[in-house]
Amino acid sequence: MITITAIIKAKPGHEEEVHQALLISGIEGSALEPGTIGYHVGRAVEDPAVFTTYERFASREAMDQHNATTGKRFFDAVGHLLDGAPVFAVCEEIWVK
Repeated sequence: MITITAIIKAKPGHEEEVHQALLISGIEGSALEPGTIGYHVGRAVEDPAVFTTYERFASREAMDQHNATTGKRFFDAVGHLLDGAPVFAVCEEIWVK
C-alpha cells in the first residue's frame, strides 16, 4: 500500500474554495479511481487555512494515475489560491489498525 500525506495551506480569504476543491477531489477519486483505497481530508482546528490529506493507494501505479488526473485537476483549479507549495510525504504503509 502506498500513501501520500499532504499539508496544504490556503491563502487568506480562499479557505472555502480550497475546502470545496478538496471535497470534489475526494468524490472524484472515490468514483473514478478503483485503485484509490482511501481519501481522507482534515482541517486544522487552530488554523482553518491548513488542510491535511491522507490518501491510500493499492499500488504506485494507482497513485500515479490519481496524481495525473484528480490531483492535477485540483492543482489546476486552486493551485493559485495556495499559500506556498504543499508539503508531501509519499510512504509505504507499514501498519493499519
